[in-house]
Amino acid sequence: MSNRIQGTTTLMGLIGYPLKHSKSPHMHNTAFEALGLDHVYMAFEIQDGFIKEALDAMRILNVGGFNITMPHKKEVVEYLDDISPDAKIIGSVNTVKNDNGKLIGYNTDGRGFVKALQENGIDFKGKKVVLAGAGGAARAVATQLAFDGAGELILFNRTLSSAEEIVNNINKNIPTCKSKALALNEAVLVEEIKDALVLVNCTSLGMKVTIDQAIISSPEKLPKDLFVADIVYDPNQTKLLKIAEKAGCRYMNGLMMMIWQGAIAFKIWTDKDMPIDLIKREIFGK
Repeated sequence: MSNRIQGTTTLMGLIGYPLKHSKSPHMHNTAFEALGLDHVYMAFEIQDGFIKEALDAMRILNVGGFNITMPHKKEVVEYLDDISPDAKIIGSVNTVKNDNGKLIGYNTDGRGFVKALQENGIDFKGKKVVLAGAGGAARAVATQLAFDGAGELILFNRTLSSAEEIVNNINKNIPTCKSKALALNEAVLVEEIKDALVLVNCTSLGMKVTIDQAIISSPEKLPKDLFVADIVYDPNQTKLLKIAEKAGCRYMNGLMMMIWQGAIAFKIWTDKDMPIDLIKREIFGK
């Protein structure tokens, strides 16, 4: 990137920990430069327990907008001036806009996932979706799927109480989606996906130290007409997606969810569309 930072340049950024692996600075700075926008995006590693101080700094520095990632997505809510209606239901925030000193929170994770599903031609309205995981991303994805018309949602997690919290929230706020929480057990999971349209992995299985693990152990346990989604994008193909491929299932990784959640945040900050084709080509080689 050329040296284009001036005295007029608006600071944007990402708050979380750790962040050295993040592709967000490359993505947003590429988009800013392509559109001739006088902004620069940086990563700020803020450890757990310091989110209030980080937000104070964002206000003092008059940062135009920023993303929030783990471990701050839920805790940040209590320190914001306002949050969008969907983020209120989800209970977490991953995008903040500074509106003349007023920090407004949004959640683009679930919307990014839904956009990626739509790109693959998946119409889940009125259909059954099975999802594994109960972290911040799972909460956003599950709630957005319910919000956008999923007919039935089965949420699996090793800690059942965490899944129940998400499901109770969905049933309270989005009664049109029949939701149920179950303890993560492969035999039960296999039964539930028999009549499901989509299986979503929102656990960390398949990343780094768990790279050889998956929520499903063999291709024989996946129906061929099931669409399998993994929110992990590094590695490009997790063990779950390798199993899905062997089973003859259509599938996607988390790359386009990552791009689309960033594009929606970009629109919130700048009121302009991110050049998606450029981002795919320049950063991700798509």
